[in-house]
Amino acid sequence: MRIVFFGTPGFAVPSLQALLHGRFTVAGVITQPDKPQGRSRSELVAPPVKVIAQAASIPVLQPVRPVGDVFIASLRRLEAELGIVVAYGHILRPEVLALPARGLINVHASLLPRHRGAAPIQQAILAGDRQTGITIMQMEEGLDSGPMLHHVETPIGSDETAGSLAVRLAELGASALIEALSLVSGGLARPIPQDDSRATYAPKLDREVARLVWERDAADLVRQIRAFDPAPGAWAHHNGSTLKLFGAREASGSGEPGTVLEAGSRLVIAAGSGAVAVSEVQPAGKTRLPIEAWVRGRGITAGKRLA
Repeated sequence: MRIVFFGTPGFAVPSLQALLHGRFTVAGVITQPDKPQGRSRSELVAPPVKVIAQAASIPVLQPVRPVGDVFIASLRRLEAELGIVVAYGHILRPEVLALPARGLINVHASLLPRHRGAAPIQQAILAGDRQTGITIMQMEEGLDSGPMLHHVETPIGSDETAGSLAVRLAELGASALIEALSLVSGGLARPIPQDDSRATYAPKLDREVARLVWERDAADLVRQIRAFDPAPGAWAHHNGSTLKLFGAREASGSGEPGTVLEAGSRLVIAAGSGAVAVSEVQPAGKTRLPIEAWVRGRGITAGKRLA
């Protein structure tokens, strides 16, 4: 089966590798353009999926947006029977969805119809879900609303971050994809419509949603810190600058929300109910470091406040 693969970040790499190691022919890869990096923004860095594709001598297309006659013509020349989408980063228009004879299928990092949208991993942690998983679905014009071909469940660990969960789900997604393709190839796939009345949404993340509001319960704040680790990083203000916090757990203690109750090997901050202990911070413009090293360098003490 000839396949065209749409994907960009590291999350998509295991799925692409699984296809390359299987009996499938990857006719081409569609990914986002290289991104400038560094202070001068002069160095262009290729998406992880492009690196894998080039190593396997697979043609790569990098449109700024997957639209227009030129892109459609390039896609048609690949003569793919099926398209696979894994964290590509763009919404695909009907003319793209209709091009492969077998349509397109998507590897989505949630148990649909829960957490449709761009940030299902973070949203599952924010919501306090005890389990999540991978859904393989047929793509249609709606947002993650297509019929489901296959799904696999996995628990969410009590201390798991979005970063560690994404690594697990990427591997789970790759194996679920191969299982689903076996069903499709054998004519055994039985698409199941989603129940739209049970749908929830996981919109694209922005900086403000990661801001810590200390008046909230400690349990909510801990989930927020876990959900935005490693990126974009849950943050607060300290001495007029942004401070990102990581490695959160609930702790005993109380006080005015945002007040530092303990500053040593860990930083304990009072919440609206209970307290939050964190093990790492990242000051603005600096690298991530243990609390003890930051406390020594900054001289923060109990009684100070984070806003």
